[in-house]
Amino acid sequence: MGDARLVLRPQSLYIPPLANMTIDTSRLKKLKYRAWHRGFREADLILGPFADKHVAELSADDLDDFEALLEAPDQDLYQWIVEQAPTPAQWDGPVMAMIKQFRFDAFDSRHHAG
Repeated sequence: MGDARLVLRPQSLYIPPLANMTIDTSRLKKLKYRAWHRGFREADLILGPFADKHVAELSADDLDDFEALLEAPDQDLYQWIVEQAPTPAQWDGPVMAMIKQFRFDAFDSRHHAG
């Protein structure tokens, strides 16, 4: 029998740095927590479930936008989401559109169930 050798090349052994995975996981957990615990229950009940369902699939830019939205005043953010007030241009992007659609879908499914 021949001498079988396993040849390992650096490119075949790439493992993402653990620190980056920990930071991302930690950031997602923090965003979910903040979305559920804003102090304004009506907003919590939209943003919390949205975060649970969508933050893991958001791009880095969308995560930044979501995090920035969480800094907006509760009453203002809620009014933008439920369209009681126009969303200012700086906040009216893809993430806000996703949140509004999520709220609409959730509301619609509750009223058409049963």
